[in-house]
Amino acid sequence: MKAAFLLAGLFALVHADTPASSKVVCYYDSKSYVRESNARMLPLDLDPALSYCSYLVYGYAGIQPDTYKMVPLNENLDIGKSHDNYRAIVNSAHKLPNLKALLSVGGDADKEDELKYNTLLESPQSRTAFVNSGVLLVQQYGFDGLDLAWQFPRIKPKKIRSTWGSLWHGVKKTFGTTPVDDKESEHREGFTALVRELRSALNAVRPNMQLSVTILPNVNSSVYIDVPSIINHVDYINIESFDYYTPERNPKEADYASPTYTPQGRNNLLNTDAVVSYFLQSGAPSGKIIVGISTIGRTWKLDSDSEISGVPPLHADGPGEAGPYTKIEGLLSYPEVCAKLINPNHQKGMRPHLRKFTDPSERFEKKENKERPFTKDADLSNSFGTYAFRLPDDSGEGGLWVTYEDPDTAGKKANYVKTKKLGGVSIVDLSMDDFRGLCNGEKYPILRAAKYRL
Repeated sequence: MKAAFLLAGLFALVHADTPASSKVVCYYDSKSYVRESNARMLPLDLDPALSYCSYLVYGYAGIQPDTYKMVPLNENLDIGKSHDNYRAIVNSAHKLPNLKALLSVGGDADKEDELKYNTLLESPQSRTAFVNSGVLLVQQYGFDGLDLAWQFPRIKPKKIRSTWGSLWHGVKKTFGTTPVDDKESEHREGFTALVRELRSALNAVRPNMQLSVTILPNVNSSVYIDVPSIINHVDYINIESFDYYTPERNPKEADYASPTYTPQGRNNLLNTDAVVSYFLQSGAPSGKIIVGISTIGRTWKLDSDSEISGVPPLHADGPGEAGPYTKIEGLLSYPEVCAKLINPNHQKGMRPHLRKFTDPSERFEKKENKERPFTKDADLSNSFGTYAFRLPDDSGEGGLWVTYEDPDTAGKKANYVKTKKLGGVSIVDLSMDDFRGLCNGEKYPILRAAKYRL
């Protein structure tokens, strides 16, 4: 009997620090269904990705402003008889026995009266209406749980100021500034209550129903997320650690959108490691932390005032031109970025546009109208991310600077997750990955690279 106890104790000791299987949380943005041409993604296009995913998250549901009920954002697409995408996505996920389908609410997709996300938290009656309607949607369409991609107010972006503007900003800081949210504490407590109430309601439906929280980019987690109070009620917390710089938030300065660590001279809180460290130090188990990997590039126009080296941060002139498929200024899907890069294989029909760099030690400079050799510091390339650019010239094609994730940086983010023994990665989202295999014939290269490195 003693020997049995000793063996059991030894087994527990050996396996105590063994991390659970890493999760891959795959987001599907339903807006991709109504895009045109190569950007249009149908539910069947998800099939090659599903075996790499642990969760398939449908984005996004919203909140009805007058009732605070959770509702489909596009009834015809989501639950209409002709499309019924809720059921289509759930059925796709359930083709695999261990793949769970979640419904996400918010996610920056719900644009009607965005203040409702805060006001809902202030009233027990509003929270009850939200919880009851959300659980009903999940039950009715067969989802395995809910994801709260809550639209909290964002931290204010850095402003590029003149000398006089900087002096006046210093005076304002001395006397205080208006906070982003004057009811921060109330909203923090309300969100904690909402998570607790949702967990209770989902457990009443089925014991293994899932509940996750997604932290959107530039949300101050230390203000709104009471980690010790919610962590036992959620299955994981997904940190969307990207879009720290965007042409919408920072039109006059281009910089890395998704740094893992702090680039020199930048805000030391706007990077993946800083946010992960906050959750770990606040008591979140490492296995419940998911790190988001973006599949889009953020683009800025370059002009005559932009640095010729292309090294960020650099002066910019607003968002770059829209891509041919996504048609959104300042944003390119990964295959749209890929199509603009200089083709290393020199294939016919490919016009070189952008040069790619993975760290600040790589330079593109001019001397006597000739390009100088490129150099690369492999140690730094894990820290900040990939960028590429095209300088303005007389050809009529303007300058462009893009910061983005690719299979290389996705693999490095996954390796960071593995080294830190975190819970896994999320791909945000599948429709902006190269789901058609246009870059090199391989479908979903960012998803695959992240999965293989976990």
